[in-house]
Amino acid sequence: MGKGFQVVVVRDYDPNRDLKRVEELEKSCEVGSLLVDLMGDPLARIRQSPSFYMLVAEIDNEIVGMIRGTIKTVTRSGNALHDGNSPVISTTKLAFVSGLRVSPYYRRMGIGLKLVQRLEDWFRLNDAAYAYVQTENDNAASVKLFTEKSGYSKYRTPTFLVNPVFNHRVTVSRRVKIIKLDPSDAESIYRNRLSSTEFFPSDINSILTNKLSLGTFLAVPRGSDYISGSLPGSWAVISIWNSKEVYKLQVQGTSRLKRTLAKTTRVLDGALPFLKIPSFPNLFKPFAMHFLYGIGGEGPQAAEMVEALCSHAHNIAKNSGCAVVAAEVGSCEPLRAGIPHWKALSPEDLWCLKRLRDDDDRVDWTKSTPGLSVFVDPRDL
Repeated sequence: MGKGFQVVVVRDYDPNRDLKRVEELEKSCEVGSLLVDLMGDPLARIRQSPSFYMLVAEIDNEIVGMIRGTIKTVTRSGNALHDGNSPVISTTKLAFVSGLRVSPYYRRMGIGLKLVQRLEDWFRLNDAAYAYVQTENDNAASVKLFTEKSGYSKYRTPTFLVNPVFNHRVTVSRRVKIIKLDPSDAESIYRNRLSSTEFFPSDINSILTNKLSLGTFLAVPRGSDYISGSLPGSWAVISIWNSKEVYKLQVQGTSRLKRTLAKTTRVLDGALPFLKIPSFPNLFKPFAMHFLYGIGGEGPQAAEMVEALCSHAHNIAKNSGCAVVAAEVGSCEPLRAGIPHWKALSPEDLWCLKRLRDDDDRVDWTKSTPGLSVFVDPRDL
């Protein structure tokens, strides 16, 4: 019987019987030249969310596809500020589609669409009003599945900014003072200053106190002080997420010449750190990264504050043995200029959004105008 006539069964993921087969499928579905190692836990990417779910697709007891999903409450677009400082927040229950994989041998059989539809059934059962998915802008197959076959609208094109971790420490500007915040102070700043940002999660406190969150850091001009609840004219804030404990990545298919050149830069940087050579990290073996989230700030020096925080984050990543530091920001993010990155390592993403219920009498979020900034939840990375 041809493979097009085989019966596809979609069911809940069972770690006791599916773990090894799911790992094998993950390895067979490399994302371009990037190999993802979930370190023995297929739920690692989603289990930090308040509500999560995973499905697998099976043909004759062979797992040929899988998909993951989460649900949370977030700020949607169209928020206004009253009196300059009191945001009127409009929230909604948002679902996130992630980790869709289909075995290369069983593609173009509708398995991906079937998985998406079943996951959306779970979203609706749990009262999600919207669903969104992140994919690379140049991933034609993924874009077609979601926008042409599943009813999602192209909504945002943020950029995933990746900066290598060098063998030398990066100098933090002496014009800037960096303060590590207590989680309660960090939550207060985020809720008072950033809660009107699109996609801001209502359970921000759960993220900030999560074991994977390495802390929130505030930058202010040197000579200024931070008193709880009072910020100077220019300030910036960044939180760091330890993806190292969740998964590792590896770049494959690179020529020997490029590997040799990259190694040469690392050797020179290690031997002569005072020259501060921008060395290329070893991405050709399993590597880890730190993710910068909750990036915000105000004032004429805000971009300078962000740059100092990124330098500080680089040094933390170096001490942790990470190869890269990454952040994701909206295409019109005002603070983007302060985030160092290598363009060659920084792909443009596409976020697609879909309305799941028609009983919401507010303006359809998928048809609203995106704001300048977006809050990228590290749990959705």
